[in-house]
Amino acid sequence: MVAELLDVEPEAALAHAETAVRRAGRVPAARESLGLVAYRLGDWARALGEFRTVRRLSGSSHLLPLMVDCERALGRHDKALELAQSDEANNLAIDDRVELAIVVSGIRRDLGQLDAAAAGLSDLVKRINPNRPSAARLYYAYADAKLAAGDLEVARDWFARAADADHELTTDAAERLEELDGVDVTDLLGDEDDDETDAVTSADDADRERD
Repeated sequence: MVAELLDVEPEAALAHAETAVRRAGRVPAARESLGLVAYRLGDWARALGEFRTVRRLSGSSHLLPLMVDCERALGRHDKALELAQSDEANNLAIDDRVELAIVVSGIRRDLGQLDAAAAGLSDLVKRINPNRPSAARLYYAYADAKLAAGDLEVARDWFARAADADHELTTDAAERLEELDGVDVTDLLGDEDDDETDAVTSADDADRERD
């Protein structure tokens, strides 16, 4: 139920997650569900606490990227970077490493370290398989970081790669690419409506003149 409701009724998802934790507080999946709902609602401290509990109960570090992001959201950038550089980070699966790198890049940008924000992603973008689920997000983050650093040409190239890899449309890479290329999207339906309005107005004016 938490999974069903998370995107449509997060408050209801929270109620289900809290019930699950009350009934099975030592089950990692229950604590993870509550943490994910809290994260979605922006309750960073609660989410972080639940993610830490999951790590303690399960021994898994797969939530490390979200833990780092919670530390970032709480304004504890030094703590976030320290956690991101822990031994646990070296043992993450590739998609989790991508998510962690994206979060760290965001922290660097928060700190005004624009070149470092892009550099931290440069190795992964060259090595990841474009067909991996996380590839589009990684390409997008790298493009955005390069754009922030003022490298427009490279940014455009990686936004294009992100758009090509984003089969699930999880990013707005195509729109960002159009913005960089200066493409204006014409609202054809709006033009038709305007033309019809003009025609009606002209007809009304003609009737008044005859009267």
